[in-house]
Amino acid sequence: MLLAKEPIPGRVKTRLHPPLSLEDAARIAAASIDDTLEVLAGVPAASRVLAYDGANVPAAARDYRLLPQTAGPLDERLATVFDALAGRPVLLVGMDTPQLTADMIAPALGPWPDDVDAWFGPASDGGWWALALREARGDLLRGVPTSRSDTGDLQLARLREAGLRVALLPMLTDVDEIADAVAVARLAPGTRFAGAVERALAATGALR
Repeated sequence: MLLAKEPIPGRVKTRLHPPLSLEDAARIAAASIDDTLEVLAGVPAASRVLAYDGANVPAAARDYRLLPQTAGPLDERLATVFDALAGRPVLLVGMDTPQLTADMIAPALGPWPDDVDAWFGPASDGGWWALALREARGDLLRGVPTSRSDTGDLQLARLREAGLRVALLPMLTDVDEIADAVAVARLAPGTRFAGAVERALAATGALR
């Protein structure tokens, strides 16, 4: 499952502005979504779900089951989409890590060890980028504060307090600020995301 927001200028990646325009920030978000969808299309899955906040669904997600996101804070939106898949195994990733590769999520997509109930992908800013549950449950996310430097620690603690045995996926950098975008573009050359970042920086004169 991919959690994403429609890339509308002024609604996504606003922390890239300035130095980038809101339009370029939205184009970078769109590229990030498309790169992530491409990776997910190439991994084994019984079904693919797009938990989406928006009206215009990306063309690359036309074969996905669409779950509209509910209103409210992020923890409630996350909990709601997990509740929609309650009891089923699910892997959720976000739209902010276009450096994602199939190898990074392979452990959560193959046979799980008997002593693992969840896979957790921490982010370098203190958040998280992936969560896989053997049995989806929204209560494991509802009420966990988000967009904080300790969000990842709090979410991991919630999982463990519920008795889940958690294994870790690689730590990745979420794209929030311009320095993140530049760093991730360097990690993923040749992606749509890297091209969008390069064009946006060129428009500001930063590459001249």
